[in-house]
Amino acid sequence: MKKLFLFLLIFTLITLKTFAQQDTTVAKVAEKLEEVKDALEGLNESYLETKGIVDALKKIKISGYIQAQYQSADIDGAASFAGGNFSAGMHQRFGVRRGRVKFNYDNDLTQYVLQIDVTEKGFATKDAYVQFREPWMKTFDLWAGVFNRPFGFEIEYSSSSRESPERSRLFQSLFPGERDLGFKLEVRPQDGPLSLFNLKAGVFAGNGVNAETDNNKDFIGRLGFSFPFTEENLAIDGGISAYVGNVSVPAGKSLVTVNSPTLATSDLTVRDAERSYIGGDLQLYYDLPVLGGFSLRGEYISGKQPGTSSGNGSYTAAPAGDVYLRNFTGYYLMYVQNVGDFNQFLLKYDSYDPNTDVAGDQIGQVAAAKLGVGDIKYTTLGLGWIYHWDSNIKFVFYYDMVSNETSKNLAGFTENLKDNVFTFRIQYKF
Repeated sequence: MKKLFLFLLIFTLITLKTFAQQDTTVAKVAEKLEEVKDALEGLNESYLETKGIVDALKKIKISGYIQAQYQSADIDGAASFAGGNFSAGMHQRFGVRRGRVKFNYDNDLTQYVLQIDVTEKGFATKDAYVQFREPWMKTFDLWAGVFNRPFGFEIEYSSSSRESPERSRLFQSLFPGERDLGFKLEVRPQDGPLSLFNLKAGVFAGNGVNAETDNNKDFIGRLGFSFPFTEENLAIDGGISAYVGNVSVPAGKSLVTVNSPTLATSDLTVRDAERSYIGGDLQLYYDLPVLGGFSLRGEYISGKQPGTSSGNGSYTAAPAGDVYLRNFTGYYLMYVQNVGDFNQFLLKYDSYDPNTDVAGDQIGQVAAAKLGVGDIKYTTLGLGWIYHWDSNIKFVFYYDMVSNETSKNLAGFTENLKDNVFTFRIQYKF
């Protein structure tokens, strides 16, 4: 009996110890499972956080291009629209014409866009705007900030894609910097016959991207169309544009109107000078057998342009003196021919007559003393060749041949100026 009792006691102790150990093991396992669960929940939270960051980063698009170039003019200090005047004593130069980086946060129906330009000349903001698209028909877009003026074709045609190194003298004079500060509405129907048309219209400060100088606001708009003829390998695009605005005449200064070779009127009572343009543009694209595709593009603009006694470009700051009002016309024609897969030949002709009411020797006459440098007509013939090294790099060889109106009565313009310019450019785009 004693032995049996001892055996049962030992068995009981061993059993209790075993159960105790099992309870401890179970507790430890449960604790480990809880730790694993917490770790998994932490990983899940980390994943969701990372996914949110990745999704946000996917909406950010970064693009840009840089244009490094060499230029040579006929004479030292040549005045030029091929990237600005040459410095005194120089007719050759190296430079970075454009160094652009563009950031676009695309959230489907809304966009934030910022584009900067960095060159050896400094830093400049090119685009800074927000764009909103209504969610129902996805037809109407509202833009606000700094962006390209919606006039014609060449203004909104990117400098990275444009075949000629610079825009025509006409657009550089009327729309310096291409951009302005304001609001714009775009209408682009998605379906049906109306999808062949688009409308861009807005209200702008009128002084480019500089600070506003008065209460005047300018209207700019373009009604465009795009007709594809797929079976014929042909496409025809175009549009009609309008600009309606004013330039404030400073207090105590005159609005000077020159509308004939012998008549220049000054009015001290006028407070606003009319600035109005009407224009039309057309682009034709056709794919030639064997040789390759070509494009033929052109624009024509006429209207009234306020300027200074010696300049016909648009104001980028408040006028300081008398404002001169001129009737003008201008146009350009451009032919681009693809040659194989890597080469392009281009021919461009542009004309800008800042004062259609006078010509030649009438400029500078004593009877019309208010006629001068700002009334001279210019034409430019450009020839170029482009070689695309790959999808990122292209080489541009271009020669501008500039001709100006001459007058025996205007010093410095009795003969054609020596202001032709050769440009060699390397562009990298990503």
